[in-house]
Amino acid sequence: METNKKKTVFIVDDDSDYLFQMTKMIENMGFDVISAYGQKEAEKVMEVINPDLAIFDLMMENKDSGFILCHKIKKIKPDMPIIIATALTADTGMIFGLENEKDKNWIKADLYLEKGLRSDQLHREINKLLKL
Repeated sequence: METNKKKTVFIVDDDSDYLFQMTKMIENMGFDVISAYGQKEAEKVMEVINPDLAIFDLMMENKDSGFILCHKIKKIKPDMPIIIATALTADTGMIFGLENEKDKNWIKADLYLEKGLRSDQLHREINKLLKL
């Protein structure tokens, strides 16, 4: 019976420490986790997995790696929620988000979060996106 199946979260980041911490945090929330180190690895992994939700770092091999992954995945899985998690604002002072339709159309993510989010906040956002 499919209803009791754990949801799978796909995490992509080029910071191995952050990837490890996020994997443990999300596993502790009761989800299965698949992770990939960077955009290139993520693209290969996405060919063989079918996650319920994805969390992408924004800046990996390229400054827009997270956006590129969003575009590629939304083409094949338009209904899969995607969260962009980044330290961009903290690192650069640049601010952007998903405040209007124009941003949503080019970013293609469902949610934009600054890194450093508390576990309970992240859990709430994941549950909202997965409608749990």
